[in-house]
Amino acid sequence: MAAGLGLGGIAVLVMLLWITSPHPDDGPGGALRIAADLWLVAHGAPLVRTETLSGSPAPVGLVPLLLCAVPVWLLHRTARGAARGPVSARAPGGSPGSGPGADPGAGDTGAAWRAMCWIVAGYLLVAAAVTGYAASGPIRVDPLGAALRLPAVTAAAAAAGTWTGLGRPLPEAPPRLLRRMCRMRRMRRRTERPALTRAGASAALRGAAASAAAQCAGGALLTAGALLWHVATAQRAAFPSQEQPTLEWPGLAAVLLLALALTPNAAVWGAAYGLGPGFTLGGGGTVRPAAVTGLPPLPDFPLLAAVPAEGPGTPVTWAAALVVPLAGGLLAAWCVARAAVPAGGGPAVLGGRATAGAATLAACGCGAAMAALAACAGGPLGTGALAHIGPDWRLTGAAALGWTAALGVPTALAMRSWRLRPARGH
Repeated sequence: MAAGLGLGGIAVLVMLLWITSPHPDDGPGGALRIAADLWLVAHGAPLVRTETLSGSPAPVGLVPLLLCAVPVWLLHRTARGAARGPVSARAPGGSPGSGPGADPGAGDTGAAWRAMCWIVAGYLLVAAAVTGYAASGPIRVDPLGAALRLPAVTAAAAAAGTWTGLGRPLPEAPPRLLRRMCRMRRMRRRTERPALTRAGASAALRGAAASAAAQCAGGALLTAGALLWHVATAQRAAFPSQEQPTLEWPGLAAVLLLALALTPNAAVWGAAYGLGPGFTLGGGGTVRPAAVTGLPPLPDFPLLAAVPAEGPGTPVTWAAALVVPLAGGLLAAWCVARAAVPAGGGPAVLGGRATAGAATLAACGCGAAMAALAACAGGPLGTGALAHIGPDWRLTGAAALGWTAALGVPTALAMRSWRLRPARGH
């Protein structure tokens, strides 16, 4: 059902655009293949374009991230519902195994994970059929890439839904590890060396998530501001003037829907721009706050109107780009400092060294998250100059780690001292 709903929703939209198009290039079979291609792309599967000027196939690996939200949400919701069990067997709180006919214990957990395996198996059967159908045509799916990426995305989304349906339980440590941790705790008491506690680890995770979200939000603000600054160019790209060859409204709707699906990608590209490494649009050109060099001729597309003009950076672009690292570093510091001193003027849960360690771990988590997002937001659109479009995940992750650590660690310590100040006054 999850696979059918996702595939059916995309197919309805594509068929609506095909029916209303005055000059369709292909019949209903081609439109259905495009729908199957889009559904597979939503799972990260790469496509191959066979009709090229050189005659050699060209890869299409740039995945619209907003399109990925539909199948991932459906899988997550299906696995979560299977883990919680029937509605009649749930307590008012909604937890599994608490209803009148439920069997509380480890059996419910095992049944939930077995149900997840069945969900993944059924979903992959549908995906295999869709892959076989979309393996022909001018734009076809890469079977090897689909076989590598689609099961991983399916299993990850279903596992996250099952874990959520079970109440997000934390795994229990094995007895040998517990004994080793007890020995390390006794040694720490003897040497008086602080160790990372559960509160510090939780603060680091919250700080990493908040910092990555803040940097992406800052990138979205940069993109929106650049589009407003070049609003005339964006309007001409979305709605051509009467002097240019006009598009019918189905074509305009398709362009705007594609721009909407690529909005999360643009936010990650804006975050990479604000962090410093920037991104590339092919041909060896780079877009950074310091300078924009080697830009190739850009097509008329609304989101590309946000790209700055070629040339060195200005104080305005530098000041605007600083919003991204400042937002990430300050929010990570606030999360760690709030966990270190939960109540203003109250006792400190984390010491100074533990606070600095938690802020450093938050920076590492933010760097890993931004590297993963940058890797997902870019990809190839061809060969040669178009072999990679978007930010470099290694440079983006390293820049996010460095900025968050440089700003977050001293700010977290300063905020911790500020939150302790009323208690010192007493």
